[in-house]
Amino acid sequence: MRILMARCAGFTPEMLEAIRKLGLEPVFLPGENGQPGDEEKTYDMDFSDIDAVICYRFFNYNDISRLPRLKYIHTTSHGIDHMPMDYIRSHGITLCDARGVYGVPMAEYALSAVLQLYKSAPLLSAQQRAHRWKHPAEVRELGGRQVTILGTGSVGTECAGRFTAMGCRCVGLCRHPGGMAAGFAQQRSIGELDAVLPETDILLITLPLTEETRGLMDARRFALLKEGAVLVNIARGPIVDEAAMLSALQSGRLSGAAADVFDVEPLPADSPLWDAPNLILTPHSSFIGEHNPQRFFDLVYRDTAAWLSSLQED
Repeated sequence: MRILMARCAGFTPEMLEAIRKLGLEPVFLPGENGQPGDEEKTYDMDFSDIDAVICYRFFNYNDISRLPRLKYIHTTSHGIDHMPMDYIRSHGITLCDARGVYGVPMAEYALSAVLQLYKSAPLLSAQQRAHRWKHPAEVRELGGRQVTILGTGSVGTECAGRFTAMGCRCVGLCRHPGGMAAGFAQQRSIGELDAVLPETDILLITLPLTEETRGLMDARRFALLKEGAVLVNIARGPIVDEAAMLSALQSGRLSGAAADVFDVEPLPADSPLWDAPNLILTPHSSFIGEHNPQRFFDLVYRDTAAWLSSLQED
């Protein structure tokens, strides 16, 4: 069987050899100077003999029906909102995501962003550039704050562990509250969001993008949020109404925010968010971590071996 490595950055020759030993022959997109091609464009190559794919946005540019033998997809992302799910379900294709791979760097990003806002780092950085020596008017402490985490999966759990270690009380909201994950003082239903927002000092968004979560944080909910709260969105841009977030920052309802994801990416140069007060703005980079390639390969190897084993059982 042949596996299309549409996204393979960080895969070493040893990793590729391990995949071959599973019984899969890696195939690469045509590139330049012997390098694999970019998955984010349309290719006219023949995909009719491809059985499996490792990719991110490959199917945004290449029609999945061009892979008639496709039985298995492993995406490099934790979210699957970019996948052609109707086709995948109707054709019985196994889909695996990158669960657990990016939790550590994303949790570190969230903690870092909140600490920067609490310690007035953006202001102090601006004063340094201006050669100005002045104490900030407000420097806050994390201890005793309520951190509400929307989403209690791997990313949310990694966040909870770090904020709990800093003396915060973490409340996790999810669709089906069950056993208490490490780091959470309490888990509640996502349906209780409106009741939890007035108690929230720090709101972290780690939910997947679905029709239910699209626009979840709108103007009405920003009005419910505790005065002076901080927001961090490391999930998907459309979960937060950007205009409502900007208004909340301008009015002071939000004392600060960190946004790593946006409705449109790259963020347009004329977006008012670039100049929003107390907004830490980053280019969808919270997931980047030096150990991601090894974590991702380990996950791909386990998932792929399990899929191949299930084929033998059938």
